[in-house]
Amino acid sequence: MEVSGVWCGVGVIVVILVWYALKFVNWVWFKPRKMEKLLRKQGLKGSSYRFLFGDLKDMVKMLKEAKSKPINLTDDIVPRVMPFYHKNITAYGKVWFTWMGPRPMVHITEPAMVKEILANNYGFQKARGGNPLVRLLVAGLADAETDRWMDVWPYLQTLSSDVISRTAFGSSFEEGKMIFELQRQLAVLLIEALQTVYIPGSRFLPTKSNKRMKEIGRKVKTSIRSIIDRRILAMKAGESGNDDLLGILLDSNLKEIKEQGNSNFGLSIDDVIEEYWQARARDEVSLVFGEKKPDVDGLSRLKIINMIFNEVLRLYPPVVLLNRMVHQETKLGDITLPAGCFLQLHTMLLHNDHDIWGDDAKEFNHERFSEGVSNATKGQAAAYLPFGGGPRICIGQNFSLLEANIALAVILQQFSFELSPSYSHAPHTIITLQPQFGAHLILQLCKQLVNEYELKNSQGAYGVQDNIGSSSTSSMEFDENLSTWEKHNLNEGKAFTSDNHASIFDDYDTDTEANN
Repeated sequence: MEVSGVWCGVGVIVVILVWYALKFVNWVWFKPRKMEKLLRKQGLKGSSYRFLFGDLKDMVKMLKEAKSKPINLTDDIVPRVMPFYHKNITAYGKVWFTWMGPRPMVHITEPAMVKEILANNYGFQKARGGNPLVRLLVAGLADAETDRWMDVWPYLQTLSSDVISRTAFGSSFEEGKMIFELQRQLAVLLIEALQTVYIPGSRFLPTKSNKRMKEIGRKVKTSIRSIIDRRILAMKAGESGNDDLLGILLDSNLKEIKEQGNSNFGLSIDDVIEEYWQARARDEVSLVFGEKKPDVDGLSRLKIINMIFNEVLRLYPPVVLLNRMVHQETKLGDITLPAGCFLQLHTMLLHNDHDIWGDDAKEFNHERFSEGVSNATKGQAAAYLPFGGGPRICIGQNFSLLEANIALAVILQQFSFELSPSYSHAPHTIITLQPQFGAHLILQLCKQLVNEYELKNSQGAYGVQDNIGSSSTSSMEFDENLSTWEKHNLNEGKAFTSDNHASIFDDYDTDTEANN
């Protein structure tokens, strides 16, 4: 009887093991082959499935090779930032598929299909079913699909500026900065984890990486909880707490905190702006604000700066691709997508598409946005997605642009800047697009440029002195002289500054008034 019971137990264990083995084989072989056959039958091109790893090994290898050396400022950044996808779109066209382990990944760069996906929030949901470690970084609003409310702490993702720290946490902004730094460390570890096939249960293994990620997750939760608890106690004691975002939310009895005001978004104030356009932007800031501090009311009048930012966001989008997933068989255009299929919407590839942006798609040309985004994209709104689109568009979009516009306006009032000779152009992604080796700038106070101008002008270097000092100077002559001075400085690699611009106009106005 006892022997019979033992054999029954062994039999049950064997059956369970066989069942799991068959399920595993189906997951890593039969199901992928079936899904590949379905996709190819509909005319989609892509790589053939390879056991367990799919295209992961090729993807990681090409990315490491691309990141091994910097590129020139004028080079196309797509082959460096996403070499595997650049190769695939060249080989397979604008819609193709690859393999993320045993799961198919359908890649979309057709604006009409992108628009359909982003507009259908329930049919095409945020990608799930991959590596659960992702939730350590993005749990919260960015990961929510339906009416699921978070507790009082969010995960703040790659928020990097003092402005956001102060806005979110007020007097606790130093602790906020520490939290952001932990998030950046976690992002690096997460990227490494995503470059391997996730095997269910592997996150519980006591590896160095798993331990560190969980440790960071605990620290982030503890830090945010500590800030919230102290703030609640202070508010209960009668202190005002509505001077920052956290205080406003707590004061309103909401059960969440703003989870992401801004990705470490790639609005590089120091990237891509040539001296000539920097001069025009400074001129515009001077005309709008003069010597006053830039304010929100005047930002809408900064047309050139807005055009520059739109172009920077086109060439250097903060997030280079968006992930979605279908949980049931779904129709997309003429394609039927099987349940469990991942989708990737390639922001960077869309932003570099010659069919949309013209022959100069790889070049910086802010004039393309002179008549707005709609005209620049030829009416294809889904072709320009620096902050995503549809119901899930980045909630921090307006705040990020407001912060960036004010920051650039303030800098242009005070400084001229250019890239340092030590700068290495090496854009890469760690969640967001950023410079691999940092961004080295040479800053020069505008006053120094004014002094240089006044010295040369006193020697008649620009032929402006006599005209500006004369009461008979016409506005046309003045503009011509001003243009001559500007072109001369541009040829020497110097910027036309708001300070000396204002100085010249002040002299001109004073002389005119005296004459009258």
